[in-house]
Amino acid sequence: MTQIAERTVLFADLRGSTALFETLGNAEATSVVTHCMNALAKPVVECGGRVVKTLGDGLMAVFATPRDATQSAAVMHDVLDAIVSRGSERGASTGLRALRLQVAIARGEVVEMAGDCYGDAVNVAARLVDHAGDNETLVTFEVLQGLALEQRARFRSLDRLVLRGRVEPVEVHVLGGRRGAGDTAITQFGSVSVAEQPDGLRLVWSEMNRLFAVQQMPVVLGRSPQASFCVDDARVSRSHARVDWHSGNFQLTDLSYNGTYVRFNDGEIVSLRRGSCILHGSGSVGLGGSPSDPTSACVQFDVLRFGDTQPQGLR
Repeated sequence: MTQIAERTVLFADLRGSTALFETLGNAEATSVVTHCMNALAKPVVECGGRVVKTLGDGLMAVFATPRDATQSAAVMHDVLDAIVSRGSERGASTGLRALRLQVAIARGEVVEMAGDCYGDAVNVAARLVDHAGDNETLVTFEVLQGLALEQRARFRSLDRLVLRGRVEPVEVHVLGGRRGAGDTAITQFGSVSVAEQPDGLRLVWSEMNRLFAVQQMPVVLGRSPQASFCVDDARVSRSHARVDWHSGNFQLTDLSYNGTYVRFNDGEIVSLRRGSCILHGSGSVGLGGSPSDPTSACVQFDVLRFGDTQPQGLR
């Protein structure tokens, strides 16, 4: 039976599972991933949703309301945190301790047929999860509008993101407060506050030289032609890293499997593996390889203050 209805669609992706197979072997790693996915599926049912299908180290679920979906996402993060914490206490492998969860939620008209779901909301949620950082939940504007005012206050805007396969950009918001104390955005000096807020960010790679104002954030760096700043290199992921405007700073978040490396102008290199750091001054960002490797795709960056240099030709 085919049914068409407004639904809230959730995609969850367990990141770091590949390392488990390297450290634990196929049998044990499969057992761990299966246990994690079964545990992550329980909050879906408890919050009134339905698991449509599991996708190896991910799952897709549908809910009647945005509230149910976001509540489920919050519990799923807590469930994985508990699994990782228990594993750490028992001396589990570094692979298990490195597991992280990315969640994306979209809402719209969905066609339910033969147990599966189809529609634009499904496609958006599936694409959006690639833009989520570690332990992040991203939601579309339609999901945010379906939440109570006190719930909306927990989200901050990432503005509009261009998703693979879609012409129209999607307005996206991220749930705040998920990162732990050990996951805060850093510079090579640790977490710092900047007295004077920057106004723009210049990115240079090959012959491409782009200037982005605060209002143009977020900027996605990646191999995809739809990326805000396209870096066409084999080691670069389609959506490799994301620059957000957060708390008066440009914050770089790694979204890739090969990692992102930031070399500041003093020469020190910060390695990001699904983590974040604050960009300041000038330096280079290695996508998929260290800036010290001459074969790496390195994007030069300059954090600017337009009081000294007015932007010309933002595009």
